Amino acid sequence: MTQLFQQPEYFLLLPALALAGWFWRGLKLHSPLRALILVLAVVILAEPRVNQQQDALDLYVLLDRSDSTEDLIDKNLPEYRRLLENARPSRRDQLHFINYAAEVAELGADGSSFTGSRNLTRTGLALSSVAAMSDEKRPSRVLLFTDGFATEPLQEAAAQLASRGIPLDFRLIRDEIENDFRIARLKFPERVQVGEPFLISITARGATDTTFPLILRRNGHTLTETEVTLVNGAATVEFTDRIPAAGGYQYQAEIRPENDAHPGNNRASRWLEITGGPRVVLATRYQDDPLAAALAALNFEVRTVLDPAQLHPGLLTGARAVVLNNVPAHEVPADFLKAIDFFVREQGGGFLMAGGERSFGSGGYFKSSIDELLPVSMELKSEHRKLAVALAIVMDRSGSMSVGVGGGKSKMDLANSGAADAISLLGPMDQVTVFAVDSQPTTVVPLTIIGNQKEKLANRVLKVKSQGGGIYVYEGLDAAWKELKKSQAGTRHLILFSDARDSEQPGAYKKLLREMTDEGCSISVIGLGTAADVDAALLEDIAKLGNGRIFFSDRPADIPQIFAQETVTIARSAFLKDPVATIATGRWAEISPKPFSWMDQVDGYNLSYARPDATVSLLSTDEYAAPLVAHARRGLGRSAAISFPLGGEHSQTVRQWPLYGDFLQTIGRFIMGTDTPPGIALRHRLDGTRLTLDLLYDPALWSEKLASIPPRIRLRDDTAGSVFDIPWRRIAPGHFSVSRDLEEGSLVRGAVQVGEHALPFGPVSVGSSIEWAFDSERITELRAVSNQTKGRELLDLSKAWLRPPFIAETSLTLPLCIALIGLILIEALLTRTGWKLPELALPRRAEKPAKAPKPKPKRQPKPATPEPEKPATTPTPPQPSTPSARSTRFQRAKNRK
Repeated sequence: MTQLFQQPEYFLLLPALALAGWFWRGLKLHSPLRALILVLAVVILAEPRVNQQQDALDLYVLLDRSDSTEDLIDKNLPEYRRLLENARPSRRDQLHFINYAAEVAELGADGSSFTGSRNLTRTGLALSSVAAMSDEKRPSRVLLFTDGFATEPLQEAAAQLASRGIPLDFRLIRDEIENDFRIARLKFPERVQVGEPFLISITARGATDTTFPLILRRNGHTLTETEVTLVNGAATVEFTDRIPAAGGYQYQAEIRPENDAHPGNNRASRWLEITGGPRVVLATRYQDDPLAAALAALNFEVRTVLDPAQLHPGLLTGARAVVLNNVPAHEVPADFLKAIDFFVREQGGGFLMAGGERSFGSGGYFKSSIDELLPVSMELKSEHRKLAVALAIVMDRSGSMSVGVGGGKSKMDLANSGAADAISLLGPMDQVTVFAVDSQPTTVVPLTIIGNQKEKLANRVLKVKSQGGGIYVYEGLDAAWKELKKSQAGTRHLILFSDARDSEQPGAYKKLLREMTDEGCSISVIGLGTAADVDAALLEDIAKLGNGRIFFSDRPADIPQIFAQETVTIARSAFLKDPVATIATGRWAEISPKPFSWMDQVDGYNLSYARPDATVSLLSTDEYAAPLVAHARRGLGRSAAISFPLGGEHSQTVRQWPLYGDFLQTIGRFIMGTDTPPGIALRHRLDGTRLTLDLLYDPALWSEKLASIPPRIRLRDDTAGSVFDIPWRRIAPGHFSVSRDLEEGSLVRGAVQVGEHALPFGPVSVGSSIEWAFDSERITELRAVSNQTKGRELLDLSKAWLRPPFIAETSLTLPLCIALIGLILIEALLTRTGWKLPELALPRRAEKPAKAPKPKPKRQPKPATPEPEKPATTPTPPQPSTPSARSTRFQRAKNRK
């Protein structure tokens, strides 16, 4: 059915025709051609359109190329293509193949190749892509070849297809998995209170009924190990747990069946948040840390960690502040240190570092991930150096160091950069020697006084290239010690950088290390890899026997930073052990308004320098005028530094100070920040790889605030180390929502920032085996969204070309405009040639007969008066008739007719 005039402009036609009739004579519209032109112009203004059924189809074939489909697509693709081509009704029908897995490939001719990531099944993303690329003026249909186990929800993509009238057909390419056993679900609440019991449910599935072990762990510690028996291919086991301390806890479930076809789906993990009151995480070296008692007196829950290796980002969940009390950087896990910066700046937490011989620069925190977080800088200025340092660097240049790490760089490049940075941190009076080692040592820099040669020496190091073979550890240590023995510096130290997977020929290293330490030399080790690698134990033993530190990192990008930390720890850090008097600055009032009386002296402190934005409350009175108590704002959070020890050695005077407890409580309250106002809350959930956040608030309390300062989401992926923003979507008054697809294996923490307040959440973890979960509910969801779009489970590919009801709307404006231009040209041609079309015979109004003019009365002649004589003038030429005269003549001629 054709509906011509669908726009309001159609009603312009009637007044336009009436106006044309009124002026018909003056505009000469009695000509049929001109009348047609007018009517056509008015019709064009109405923007006419016609709706008609389309007889063509775009068939989009989506091919699931994820790991779980293995090679099933490649095997069957030629047959799929042949059947679809043979069933195509006409050439007007178009066939499109699209590959997808963790990403959607570009549209290809046959979809036969795929080079993208295969570790996820992003079916929702693929369907959304089809909805975006399909032609709105042609009917479309989607045919999905998949195993049905998507790793993300499909409802949003299905709604997009349904709104466009695009049906979703699917064909499952995998039957029941033979000899596959898996953990289908690990379920428990997202969040519970401290001490609240909760239920943990684990569902296992398999192709056959059998019995196998099940292990449940919490934060890496085994909670239980039991046997699971599958009945009709499934089994559900339930456990209860109760946790007395707040924080984030990771649960891991594992099954160990025999002859399993896909071991990758035998593990599952999730994080649980335990909420409680205000909590402080205190990492300390002191068994009975007085700081813990002072904070507990404020009704804060204090989580004391004596073993720094037990620190992990999950402890920051629900915490308000973190305190590091004389704990060295190399003992703190790198992921926890990196998490602190985001915790303070974005989640609004607090951070405090207390002094000691293993803190600040002496503890290796210079150029660490929390360096910029502190209100003080930790580098030691050259003019404050008292003793020279002789530093030896032994670098691994074996074949494994040639592996690329991105950005056009190799592991060797990053090691060279780290060694060059170490040289740049040494002073003019220091000495350095550098060796590159594979099967034998090569002298890169002999023992040299730095002087003004930093750039020259660094350039030598940057030119080191990777060679074949492994690293012969003993040869490298021995060559470096022979050089260091030539130095008379007060401090002699060696840094060994080696691959934890390829450190060979240790030789008599224990005897050599004994000789070195007896003569006052220390040895630290930077291991590329993890503590679980094959040669990690050797590297740990070298650091232990050498009275040094051990660092492991499987991220080559961390190598330069570790080199810098270790160099500063040896060469440019200082803990002053002599008592020093103090002087107040009066700035403590910014934290506490009540009068405060400081101690007269401290027994020792870490030398540092106040940053420009820091507020210093207490200074030393020695030549350095160093900050002893300082604080600063960092993002939404707060940071503080107390440079003198609060416990252990060199703290006796401070601990006897009468206001010691009051001082600790006041600084503790400061770093804890303020409470979030009522009327606002955050809820998060994870569905496959999709994270959904809902911000709920009371419109009466928060609408005005959120209108002036919209809420902001900040996310940090602890796996990749990246921080990014996500835009909100307003669902309804009092409700914002947003969704984000996460990468497999990622660990995400975040915060919703509302003005000066933050609502933290996480960590949220996407398991590393989600692609192999084979959750049957995903197939149920696929069938549901297919029905929602009026699609089918397609077994017969010859029926794939079924055209959906599709009425296309076509505008007639263009053809009518062309016709209008043609008519105008014809009319102009006829006018020029003088050929006329028959005029329209229109009825004319009857004219009234003209009335006879009334006789005018005769005028009486006036008496003649003599006229004065006029001077002779030149005769005036006749003037053209005026418009009034012409109209008068026209009227007289008309009357005569």
